[in-house]
Amino acid sequence: MSTVATTPSKSEDRTGVSTDIVLPISWRDPVVNALMALTTVIMAVAANGESNISFGGATSWFAMGTVTVNAPLTIWIMAIIGLVFAAITFKLAIDRKPVPGWFLVVVGTAFVIGFLVLAVAGRPSAVLPVVSLLAGGLMFATPLVFGALSGVINERAGIVNIAIEGQLLFGAFAGAVTASIFGSSWAGLIGAPIAGALLGALLALFTIKYRADNIVVGVVLNMLALGVTSFLFSTLLSNSSHLNKPQRLPIIAIPVLQDIPIIGPVMFRQTILVYLMYAAVIILQFMLFNSRWGLRLRAVGEKPRAADTVGIRVNSIRWHNVLLGGAVAGLGGAFFTVGQGLAFSKDMAAGNGFIALAAMILGRWNPIGALTAALLFGFATNLGAVMQAVGAPVPAEYLLMIPYLVTILAVAGFVGAVRPPAAEGVPYP
Repeated sequence: MSTVATTPSKSEDRTGVSTDIVLPISWRDPVVNALMALTTVIMAVAANGESNISFGGATSWFAMGTVTVNAPLTIWIMAIIGLVFAAITFKLAIDRKPVPGWFLVVVGTAFVIGFLVLAVAGRPSAVLPVVSLLAGGLMFATPLVFGALSGVINERAGIVNIAIEGQLLFGAFAGAVTASIFGSSWAGLIGAPIAGALLGALLALFTIKYRADNIVVGVVLNMLALGVTSFLFSTLLSNSSHLNKPQRLPIIAIPVLQDIPIIGPVMFRQTILVYLMYAAVIILQFMLFNSRWGLRLRAVGEKPRAADTVGIRVNSIRWHNVLLGGAVAGLGGAFFTVGQGLAFSKDMAAGNGFIALAAMILGRWNPIGALTAALLFGFATNLGAVMQAVGAPVPAEYLLMIPYLVTILAVAGFVGAVRPPAAEGVPYP
């Protein structure tokens, strides 16, 4: 997150005399950094004993077992790092200079490391599993990334997609049923995006053809997906193991890359769904800003009338990309069933579609930004499960609230001024 530059600018009054305009100081980044740094100090004061941190499974090239560190000393180091960067942030803000976004990343990382060390401090039986913590965070972020990318595609085209939750749920349902019928988890990767595209077709029909309100249609489609999947689950799937048999995608380990310490087993020992996520982010980031398709997509979402004057068929572009966005979200829904090897159950999406929307906003309608935000949410989700497993003194329920709290802050504008596509939600013509 970065702060908009607030350096004084020049203007001229009615007499032609140049005057300085002093812009207001933005206190958001300094206050956030200060709060995290001071919280890290409190954790350092409260810490005692030693912490066991496991790097087991990090690589096969050499042994990386459990490391024991002095908890107070380690957290104090993190606290000092946080205080230094917080002080620099305040100085930059007072001088009305831009605050680099990586300052917040450094302070936040120091805060998280301090918290993790404190969670297992003073308890010899508690071990913090670094590799599983990071790998699980990436796994939980997978459906969020697909959902956020769906939102990027749709909203860049000018269609607000509140129906991501329903598309994830419909994709999970179709993925489970398709995989069960064909006896292959790979078949689920075909059925899931088709189901998401079908829901996307309904979104396009009502918003583009019939010019209905995008938000209302999205909410209705979410309710439709929940109702239809719940009904079919109760009437068909609950009593039929043939239609709802757990199928799991195999783990694909990439030679050499999987043995890079820590990074390897986290990123390159995953299912095909995670690798498709990597490809989707890279391809969409490139295509959105470096191709004719991306230029037309952005033109339709920003200035549809101008796009129309140069021969771009606005509603045709919107139709195609709403279907594409639905397919992407549906593919993300496959994570809940074939991605985890689970049978379908009611409301499996569990609010992930709305968190994906927040990731899209936090990422400023940019694929790389959406990926970063989704990883943050995924890590927070897995953190609660890991803390519960290691017996941390913090109730797991509080930790599981983190993604939703960040979601509220994101949509409330805490991340700063964000500008959606200008023609978002506006019918054309």
